[in-house]
Amino acid sequence: MQDFSKGAAWMDGRIMPVAEAKIPVTHWGYRRSDVTYDVVGVWEGNFFRLDDHIRRFRASMARLRMDPGQSDDDIRDILHRVVAASGLRSAYVAMDCLRSVPPPGAARHPAHVPAYLICMALPWAWVAPPEMIARGVHLMIPQVRRIPPESFDPRVKNFHWGDLTEGQFEAEAAGADFAILLDADGNVTEGPGFNIFCIRDGRVVTPDRGALEGITRASVFELCGELGITVEIRPLPADEFRAADEIFAATTAGGIMPASRIDGRIMGNDRPGPLSMQIHDRFWKKRAEGWHATPVDYAPG
Repeated sequence: MQDFSKGAAWMDGRIMPVAEAKIPVTHWGYRRSDVTYDVVGVWEGNFFRLDDHIRRFRASMARLRMDPGQSDDDIRDILHRVVAASGLRSAYVAMDCLRSVPPPGAARHPAHVPAYLICMALPWAWVAPPEMIARGVHLMIPQVRRIPPESFDPRVKNFHWGDLTEGQFEAEAAGADFAILLDADGNVTEGPGFNIFCIRDGRVVTPDRGALEGITRASVFELCGELGITVEIRPLPADEFRAADEIFAATTAGGIMPASRIDGRIMGNDRPGPLSMQIHDRFWKKRAEGWHATPVDYAPG
């Protein structure tokens, strides 16, 4: 009897316990971080914006000239199968595409290296746990700067986390939860695994470049439209960000994450701001009502 208690994976055409899904240490996905990925959340038995995540994953693969051989319908079916195998009702569901190694006799050039697909469903894990969201996340701006878009397109989801990792060590040293990295011009980009927003005079402002075009970010735009809140997508200088009335983040594995501190400055009453919480509450209310939901097919197959 296979043990799927820690999650399930699809690799080489078969489903297996996630602990059995392994790649050779010689593969370029490991040695060169020659990989792109996407993550779709399952909450209470429903994928959230599944087609949007697959569409972004396909765009990332195309940008990196990767074709694993599976169609979008194939990927959709595989994701249903790994969640069903895991039995998880709430899950972190990843789809990775990575390059292997050049075949014998081929040049050591990425054009000759086959790409392949790995999918997995893991137990849900919060970027910021509920108790942290309740008190508001604590943010800081580190010295390290974000990898510039001219070096690597941040709209392609990737594992090039050297700058974000360094930022998180700086945040830890400063007693903060998360680092928010600036670009070379001193404008806000993103945090480790999430988009960032601030609220100024009732308007929501978010960076226009240097960050992943998040699926939850798109959801924030929809919610603001419903609530009659103006959204500005533009450069966001660090000083304006630090002086904001409210700040919140958005990510698949956390939804809307309001902040209560930035660089030691306490915002409001050291709790999430009212407009941030209005967006947060509406997000989860609509999720419970089936907003952008695709029920997982748990039937054997």
